[in-house]
Parts: sequence; C-alpha cells; structure tokens
Amino acid sequence: MTEHIVDIDESNAAALLIEESHKRPVVVDFWADWCEPCKTLMPMLEKIALEYDGAFLLAKVNADEQGMIAQQFGVRSLPTVMVVQGGQPVDGFVGAQPETQVREMLGKYLPKPWDALLQQGMEALQNGDTQQAVAVLRQAWDESGKAHDIAMAYATALVEAMRLDEAEALLADVRMADQDAMYEQVRAQLQLKREAAKSPEIEALEARLHDNPDDLDVLHQLGVQYSNNGQFKEAMEAFITILRKDLEHADGATKRLLLDTIAALGKGDPLAADYQRKLYSLLY
Repeated sequence: MTEHIVDIDESNAAALLIEESHKRPVVVDFWADWCEPCKTLMPMLEKIALEYDGAFLLAKVNADEQGMIAQQFGVRSLPTVMVVQGGQPVDGFVGAQPETQVREMLGKYLPKPWDALLQQGMEALQNGDTQQAVAVLRQAWDESGKAHDIAMAYATALVEAMRLDEAEALLADVRMADQDAMYEQVRAQLQLKREAAKSPEIEALEARLHDNPDDLDVLHQLGVQYSNNGQFKEAMEAFITILRKDLEHADGATKRLLLDTIAALGKGDPLAADYQRKLYSLLY
C-alpha cells in the first residue's frame, strides 16, 4: 500500500473522497470479499495507480463493511468504480472491464505520463538548452505514440538545434489533415534557419569543395564549420566521408571530431547512434 492507494472508512471518507477530489481525481473502487470480478479489477487499478504515481488517489471501499458510504454513492452492484472530481462523481463503470477500457476512461481525467516530459522539454528549449530539449521531447514523442502536438514541439526543438534535415523529415510525415497553424509555423522557422545557416565561411568552403571534391582538408574544415553552427548531421557526414577514404586523416583529428560530435549529441540519440554504427563499420 502506498500513500496513493488508501482504504476508506467513515473516519477518512470526507477528507479522502471529497476534499482530496478538489486537488486531484479520486478513483473509488467499491468491492467486497465475495465478489470474484473485484479480485481481478482491484490489482489492475492498483497497478495503474502505482504507474501514475500520485496523479490520482485510488480509494478502496469495502461495500460490506462501509455500507453507509456505498449507499451514499448509490452503489447497487459490485464492483463499481467511480471517478470523483471537485466533490462530485463524474464518470465510472459497473462490473469488471478490460484494462484498455479502464485506461481509456481514466485517461480523460488524468495527466498523460508524457506531459511532464513535454513540460521539461519546453523549459529546456526556453532556457536555450536545445540538446536537452531534443532528447526529452523525442522521448515524449515516442511515449505519446507520436502525438501531433508533441511532434510539433519536437520539430521546433530540432529546428532550434539546427538539426534541419531531421525536422524536415518529421514534418514530411505529418498528415494533410494535421497541417495546422503550428505546423506552418514550424515549417516557416525551418526555412528561415536554412537561409541563416549559410554563413560566408560555409559558403566559401562549399564553393572550394565543389571545385575540388577530393580535397579532404577542405571537407574537414567544412565539417568543423558545420559543427560550430550546430549542423551536426552535416558535420558528421563530412567527417565519415573523409574517414571512408583516410581513416587516420589529420593524424586522427577527424576521427576524434566525429567521436566528440557523437558524444555531444548524447546517449540514445538516433542520429548519434547512426553515425556510431557507420564509424564502427569502418573500424571493425
């Protein structure tokens, strides 16, 4: 038993069923020892309560022992589950239900597990920590089943982190029906960043490389400029292209730069993992 799962009797009913419901949803499970479906439903509710870690209070009422409370809530058969908010029952069901349906009902009243990640990622973005924002918002995006609003937050972070190809790929997967004002805003930001990314130094190096495509030293300098500009994919592509032709280029400096860029992106980053695999395939 935890502080988020409680047994209810007349001494705590008012505080936990009514007063507490003004602070967070209270899920009330009316059960009894003789009720077989109750024995399936209660462990499921307890598991969900532990998973949500305090987002709601699970209040268990033994209807045989607390007949007055069950009567006040109009309980006629067991198990009965009610969601209480603001002192009033707002939803519920009677009888055992599959876990998917229980979660669907609770989902209407509870914060999603990824809401905290979304908030954390947006705060990191506001604080200018784009690497942290990308990592956290990618996790929120994955856990939410790639929900549209979180996809747009993640795309914004990718744009701010100058990971423009990844942002573009993400936007390309957005269905026509979901191409809303937020989508248009992120796409516009992406185009502006693409224009701004063309610094005179980068343009000059790209021109030199165009004239001498086999000049690995110019490509190395270009990779450094990309990295300094936050264009990590372009930087790593430049470095891996060099290493495919000369694994010890610049006395190993190119390899170290690639490893440093992979490390900077952080563990679990799919772009970093992709280039780590490419490097390992050259080394081993």
